[in-house]
Amino acid sequence: MLYGICPQSVVALRTQPDDTSEMYSQILYGEHFKILEKRKHWSRIRIAYDGCEGWVDNLQILEVQQDEFDFLDDKKNFKYSSDIISHVCSENQALIPILLGSVVTKTESIKHVFEGTFIEGIHPKSELINTALLYLKAPFLKGGKTPFGIDSAGFVQQVYRINGHQLKREAEEQAKQGEPLSFIEESEPGDLAFFDDKEGIIDHVGIILKDNYIIHCYGEVRIDRLDHTGIFNTERKLYSHQLRVIKKVI
Repeated sequence: MLYGICPQSVVALRTQPDDTSEMYSQILYGEHFKILEKRKHWSRIRIAYDGCEGWVDNLQILEVQQDEFDFLDDKKNFKYSSDIISHVCSENQALIPILLGSVVTKTESIKHVFEGTFIEGIHPKSELINTALLYLKAPFLKGGKTPFGIDSAGFVQQVYRINGHQLKREAEEQAKQGEPLSFIEESEPGDLAFFDDKEGIIDHVGIILKDNYIIHCYGEVRIDRLDHTGIFNTERKLYSHQLRVIKKVI
Protein backbone atom coordinates (compact mmCIF):
# COMPACT_ATOMS: atom_id res chain seq x y z
CA MET A 1 0.00 0.00 0.00
CA LEU A 2 1.21 3.50 -0.90
CA TYR A 3 0.46 6.61 1.15
CA GLY A 4 0.43 10.33 0.44
CA ILE A 5 -0.09 13.86 1.69
CA CYS A 6 -1.23 17.07 0.01
CA PRO A 7 1.62 19.66 -0.19
CA GLN A 8 -0.41 22.28 -2.07
CA SER A 9 -3.07 24.77 -0.98
CA VAL A 10 -5.96 22.78 -2.42
CA VAL A 11 -6.17 19.94 -4.94
CA ALA A 12 -9.18 18.71 -6.91
CA LEU A 13 -10.37 15.16 -6.28
CA ARG A 14 -11.93 14.05 -9.58
CA THR A 15 -14.27 11.25 -10.57
CA GLN A 16 -12.03 10.21 -13.48
CA PRO A 17 -8.28 10.53 -14.24
CA ASP A 18 -8.80 13.57 -16.44
CA ASP A 19 -8.60 17.32 -15.83
CA THR A 20 -11.99 17.79 -17.48
CA SER A 21 -13.84 15.30 -15.26
CA GLU A 22 -16.16 16.32 -12.43
CA MET A 23 -14.59 17.50 -9.17
CA TYR A 24 -16.09 15.22 -6.52
CA SER A 25 -14.31 16.83 -3.57
CA GLN A 26 -11.04 18.56 -2.65
CA ILE A 27 -7.92 17.79 -0.63
CA LEU A 28 -6.60 20.62 1.50
CA TYR A 29 -3.01 21.26 2.44
CA GLY A 30 -1.69 18.66 4.87
CA GLU A 31 -4.48 16.11 4.39
CA HIS A 32 -3.27 12.50 4.14
CA PHE A 33 -4.61 9.57 2.16
CA LYS A 34 -4.00 6.06 0.87
CA ILE A 35 -2.99 5.60 -2.76
CA LEU A 36 -5.17 2.79 -4.10
CA GLU A 37 -3.94 2.84 -7.70
CA LYS A 38 -1.03 4.67 -9.28
CA ARG A 39 -0.74 5.40 -13.00
CA LYS A 40 1.75 7.46 -14.97
CA HIS A 41 0.00 10.80 -14.46
CA TRP A 42 -2.87 10.09 -12.07
CA SER A 43 -3.50 8.25 -8.81
CA ARG A 44 -6.73 7.00 -7.29
CA ILE A 45 -6.74 7.79 -3.59
CA ARG A 46 -8.89 7.40 -0.48
CA ILE A 47 -8.84 10.33 1.93
CA ALA A 48 -8.14 9.05 5.44
CA TYR A 49 -10.52 11.44 7.20
CA ASP A 50 -13.79 10.59 5.44
CA GLY A 51 -13.06 7.71 3.07
CA CYS A 52 -13.70 9.81 -0.06
CA GLU A 53 -12.21 8.22 -3.18
CA GLY A 54 -11.21 9.88 -6.43
CA TRP A 55 -8.39 10.72 -8.82
CA VAL A 56 -5.64 13.31 -8.32
CA ASP A 57 -2.80 14.54 -10.53
CA ASN A 58 0.49 12.95 -9.45
CA LEU A 59 2.19 16.35 -9.71
CA GLN A 60 0.00 17.65 -6.88
CA ILE A 61 0.61 15.00 -4.22
CA LEU A 62 3.59 13.78 -2.20
CA GLU A 63 4.17 10.15 -1.26
CA VAL A 64 5.01 9.40 2.39
CA GLN A 65 6.04 6.36 4.39
CA GLN A 66 3.53 4.32 6.39
CA ASP A 67 4.86 5.50 9.76
CA GLU A 68 4.22 9.11 8.77
CA PHE A 69 0.74 8.18 7.56
CA ASP A 70 0.07 6.41 10.87
CA PHE A 71 1.26 9.47 12.80
CA LEU A 72 -1.11 11.70 10.84
CA ASP A 73 -3.90 9.16 11.26
CA ASP A 74 -3.79 9.65 15.02
CA LYS A 75 -6.60 12.15 15.61
CA LYS A 76 -4.79 13.54 18.68
CA ASN A 77 -2.16 15.04 16.36
CA PHE A 78 -4.47 17.16 14.20
CA LYS A 79 -3.94 20.91 14.08
CA TYR A 80 -6.05 23.02 11.70
CA SER A 81 -5.32 26.52 10.45
CA SER A 82 -7.98 28.81 11.90
CA ASP A 83 -7.67 31.90 9.67
CA ILE A 84 -9.40 32.21 6.29
CA ILE A 85 -5.96 32.58 4.68
CA SER A 86 -2.62 31.70 6.27
CA HIS A 87 0.83 30.98 4.87
CA VAL A 88 3.52 28.39 5.26
CA CYS A 89 7.13 29.08 4.39
CA SER A 90 8.86 26.48 2.18
CA GLU A 91 12.50 25.42 2.36
CA ASN A 92 13.44 28.00 -0.29
CA GLN A 93 11.64 30.74 1.72
CA ALA A 94 8.67 30.93 -0.67
CA LEU A 95 5.30 31.69 0.94
CA ILE A 96 2.53 29.22 0.15
CA PRO A 97 -1.04 30.34 0.91
CA ILE A 98 -3.19 27.83 2.78
CA LEU A 99 -6.86 28.04 3.62
CA LEU A 100 -9.09 27.69 6.65
CA GLY A 101 -9.16 24.07 7.82
CA SER A 102 -5.81 23.05 6.35
CA VAL A 103 -3.87 20.50 8.37
CA VAL A 104 -0.78 22.16 9.81
CA THR A 105 0.50 19.27 11.91
CA LYS A 106 4.28 19.16 11.47
CA THR A 107 5.46 16.19 9.39
CA GLU A 108 8.76 14.78 8.16
CA SER A 109 7.94 15.03 4.44
CA ILE A 110 6.73 18.62 4.21
CA LYS A 111 9.56 20.86 5.36
CA HIS A 112 7.39 23.94 5.74
CA VAL A 113 7.18 26.39 8.62
CA PHE A 114 3.76 27.53 9.84
CA GLU A 115 3.55 30.48 12.22
CA GLY A 116 -0.15 31.30 12.00
CA THR A 117 -2.99 30.54 14.39
CA PHE A 118 -4.39 27.04 14.63
CA ILE A 119 -7.02 25.05 16.47
CA GLU A 120 -6.64 21.56 17.89
CA GLY A 121 -8.53 19.11 20.06
CA ILE A 122 -12.25 18.57 20.56
CA HIS A 123 -14.36 21.68 21.09
CA PRO A 124 -17.93 22.04 22.39
CA LYS A 125 -20.94 22.47 20.13
CA SER A 126 -21.10 26.17 20.99
CA GLU A 127 -17.86 26.76 19.07
CA LEU A 128 -19.31 25.42 15.82
CA ILE A 129 -21.21 28.62 15.13
CA ASN A 130 -18.13 30.84 15.41
CA THR A 131 -16.35 28.63 12.88
CA ALA A 132 -19.37 28.52 10.57
CA LEU A 133 -19.54 32.32 10.45
CA LEU A 134 -16.00 32.43 9.03
CA TYR A 135 -17.42 30.86 5.85
CA LEU A 136 -20.25 33.40 5.49
CA LYS A 137 -20.59 34.56 1.83
CA ALA A 138 -18.32 31.77 0.56
CA PRO A 139 -19.59 30.97 -2.98
CA PHE A 140 -21.16 27.64 -3.80
CA LEU A 141 -18.85 25.21 -5.60
CA LYS A 142 -19.86 21.59 -6.08
CA GLY A 143 -17.20 19.48 -4.38
CA GLY A 144 -15.61 22.51 -2.72
CA LYS A 145 -14.28 22.62 0.85
CA THR A 146 -12.81 26.13 1.19
CA PRO A 147 -13.97 29.72 1.90
CA PHE A 148 -13.42 30.40 -1.82
CA GLY A 149 -15.81 27.68 -2.97
CA ILE A 150 -17.79 25.13 -0.98
CA ASP A 151 -20.94 23.00 -1.10
CA SER A 152 -23.46 22.43 1.68
CA ALA A 153 -22.08 19.10 2.90
CA GLY A 154 -18.48 20.28 2.60
CA PHE A 155 -19.32 23.37 4.63
CA VAL A 156 -20.88 21.38 7.46
CA GLN A 157 -18.11 18.77 7.37
CA GLN A 158 -15.34 21.37 7.59
CA VAL A 159 -16.99 23.26 10.46
CA TYR A 160 -17.33 20.07 12.46
CA ARG A 161 -13.86 18.83 11.52
CA ILE A 162 -12.05 22.01 12.59
CA ASN A 163 -13.70 21.59 16.00
CA GLY A 164 -12.61 17.98 16.35
CA HIS A 165 -15.76 16.15 15.22
CA GLN A 166 -16.09 13.73 12.32
CA LEU A 167 -18.72 13.82 9.57
CA LYS A 168 -19.00 12.02 6.25
CA ARG A 169 -18.61 13.94 2.99
CA GLU A 170 -22.11 13.76 1.46
CA ALA A 171 -25.33 15.09 3.01
CA GLU A 172 -27.07 11.75 2.56
CA GLU A 173 -24.26 10.01 4.48
CA GLN A 174 -24.18 12.69 7.18
CA ALA A 175 -27.92 12.22 7.72
CA LYS A 176 -27.23 8.68 8.94
CA GLN A 177 -25.06 10.00 11.78
CA GLY A 178 -26.28 11.20 15.15
CA GLU A 179 -29.64 11.13 16.91
CA PRO A 180 -32.86 12.32 15.19
CA LEU A 181 -34.95 15.02 16.84
CA SER A 182 -38.72 15.22 16.50
CA PHE A 183 -39.11 18.99 16.54
CA ILE A 184 -37.06 22.09 15.80
CA GLU A 185 -37.78 23.23 19.35
CA GLU A 186 -35.68 20.31 20.63
CA SER A 187 -32.63 21.43 18.64
CA GLU A 188 -29.67 23.50 19.80
CA PRO A 189 -27.34 25.78 17.83
CA GLY A 190 -24.87 23.49 16.10
CA ASP A 191 -27.34 20.68 15.36
CA LEU A 192 -27.86 19.73 11.72
CA ALA A 193 -30.95 20.06 9.53
CA PHE A 194 -31.25 17.91 6.39
CA PHE A 195 -33.39 18.52 3.32
CA ASP A 196 -34.49 16.32 0.43
CA ASP A 197 -35.46 16.74 -3.22
CA LYS A 198 -38.68 15.72 -4.99
CA GLU A 199 -37.44 12.11 -5.19
CA GLY A 200 -36.86 12.01 -1.43
CA ILE A 201 -33.07 12.01 -1.72
CA ILE A 202 -31.29 14.05 0.96
CA ASP A 203 -29.19 16.54 -0.96
CA HIS A 204 -28.75 19.54 1.35
CA VAL A 205 -27.69 20.24 4.93
CA GLY A 206 -27.20 23.24 7.17
CA ILE A 207 -26.24 24.16 10.73
CA ILE A 208 -29.03 25.32 13.02
CA LEU A 209 -28.61 28.70 14.71
CA LYS A 210 -30.60 30.16 17.58
CA ASP A 211 -34.05 31.73 17.13
CA ASN A 212 -35.06 29.50 14.18
CA TYR A 213 -32.30 30.49 11.79
CA ILE A 214 -29.95 28.28 9.79
CA ILE A 215 -26.58 28.83 8.13
CA HIS A 216 -26.12 26.83 4.94
CA CYS A 217 -24.64 27.01 1.44
CA TYR A 218 -27.15 27.87 -1.27
CA GLY A 219 -25.56 30.04 -3.94
CA GLU A 220 -23.32 31.16 -1.12
CA VAL A 221 -23.00 30.47 2.58
CA ARG A 222 -25.93 32.43 3.97
CA ILE A 223 -28.32 32.70 6.91
CA ASP A 224 -32.04 32.05 6.39
CA ARG A 225 -35.17 31.33 8.40
CA LEU A 226 -35.96 27.73 9.36
CA ASP A 227 -39.34 26.26 10.31
CA HIS A 228 -41.13 22.89 10.23
CA THR A 229 -41.62 23.19 6.46
CA GLY A 230 -38.01 24.00 5.59
CA ILE A 231 -35.78 26.95 4.72
CA PHE A 232 -37.59 30.18 3.89
CA ASN A 233 -35.68 32.57 1.66
CA THR A 234 -36.86 36.05 2.63
CA GLU A 235 -35.31 37.66 -0.47
CA ARG A 236 -37.22 35.42 -2.90
CA LYS A 237 -40.27 35.02 -0.61
CA LEU A 238 -40.37 31.24 -0.96
CA TYR A 239 -39.18 27.98 0.56
CA SER A 240 -35.92 26.92 -1.06
CA HIS A 241 -35.60 23.56 0.72
CA GLN A 242 -37.98 20.99 2.21
CA LEU A 243 -37.07 19.83 5.74
CA ARG A 244 -36.50 16.06 6.09
CA VAL A 245 -34.87 15.48 9.47
CA ILE A 246 -32.96 17.21 12.27
CA LYS A 247 -29.98 15.44 13.78
CA LYS A 248 -28.00 15.94 16.99
CA VAL A 249 -24.51 14.66 16.21
CA ILE A 250 -22.73 16.03 19.30
